[in-house]
Amino acid sequence: MEKDIILKAENISKQYRLGQVGTGTLSHDLNRWWHQIRGKENPYLKIGDTNDRSTKGTSDYVWALQDINFEVERGEVLGIIGKNGAGKSTLLKILSKVTAPTTGTIKSRGRIASLLEVGTGFNGEMTGRENIFLNGAILGMTKKEITSKLDEIIDFSGCERYIDTPVKRYSSGMTVRLAFAVAAFLEPEVLVVDEVLAVGDAEFQKKAIGKMQDISRTGGRTVLFVSHNMAAVKSLCTRGIVLEHGKVVLDSEIDRAVSYYLGGSDTERSNSKKFKNLKNEIFSLNEIGLQNFDKSFDDPLIENEKIELITKINFNTDDAPRYIITYHLYNEEGEPLFSFSNSSSDVVLKKGENYLKCVFPEYFFQSGNFSLSIFIVEDKRQSIFMERDIIHFTVVDGGRDFGVYMGREPGFIRPKFDWYLN
Repeated sequence: MEKDIILKAENISKQYRLGQVGTGTLSHDLNRWWHQIRGKENPYLKIGDTNDRSTKGTSDYVWALQDINFEVERGEVLGIIGKNGAGKSTLLKILSKVTAPTTGTIKSRGRIASLLEVGTGFNGEMTGRENIFLNGAILGMTKKEITSKLDEIIDFSGCERYIDTPVKRYSSGMTVRLAFAVAAFLEPEVLVVDEVLAVGDAEFQKKAIGKMQDISRTGGRTVLFVSHNMAAVKSLCTRGIVLEHGKVVLDSEIDRAVSYYLGGSDTERSNSKKFKNLKNEIFSLNEIGLQNFDKSFDDPLIENEKIELITKINFNTDDAPRYIITYHLYNEEGEPLFSFSNSSSDVVLKKGENYLKCVFPEYFFQSGNFSLSIFIVEDKRQSIFMERDIIHFTVVDGGRDFGVYMGREPGFIRPKFDWYLN
């Protein structure tokens, strides 16, 4: 059966010039033009650093995107996920034709409606009602078509009382509500949604996700969705693309894409992590790692064996017993499961090197991806240090007897309780 491709990205790359100058200098533009009229390649395509915001780099040019290729079928809901600075918003701007790629082409069929930033495409001096007609006209709708949808748009947005008020007086949440209602109800073939839904309240987010599900499943329309809320991504999307440093590192079904993303980047995908710069005059955090009993950090974590969480930390003060180590555990969707600390035990930290070990019983974890955030707390009251998602780890199925249930149990932990028969 032939695929019904509605959007196709071929060899998309986007280069930016860093510093106070915008896209380049006059000399660079002339150099590009001189190469172009002679039929030669742009000389600046051969230079530039990878898009890694955590490193200084050696070039004034950076590749926000490099060699992006993918296809989207009609009715598909595609999630685009990655860390801040991975290139997600740049890609959506190119797909929405807000900016042009440095190399490559975008092929699309039908209208594309975009929600990229709060208030994008809205005129603050015009009323909400006037902006509905303006956005509809931009999408190629006739006045009659817009009028037929007007009541539904206003009702869905929940802004009826303010619909004849200039948009500049709207809150950011109200602006997003109206913008989403316009984009969804004017029935574009492709709806592009960036992180803007995070501005709305919980009720609106639920309505918006439900609407996107409706337009894709019953309306046959395509949705491209960017969010850091993995629960929303998993509930809405059928397929996911993971971006790292401007490159596609995974294009797969959504569960696998989310698990890969939450497992960290290639350099983070390990059960241990050493630190050089997490220190101050009170302490220096040296290493955090997880391993099965009598195994090493390099071995996979097996769910049916005890798991040891090891924290290597050095205290430079005689007041070390005043401090406690607290961890928060998160599941693969970024939801907090519980917190735990050494304060619930007899273990007291000391001056000098501390090799702190916390043991999880066998079968405590379900197989899946987890992350830990660490807090160093003074006198059980005040946190003096905090690092979110300091380590990611994956627990795998250790194997089950042949013939038993092989599926994944619900939930994220598997506590073992004592049972009695009287």
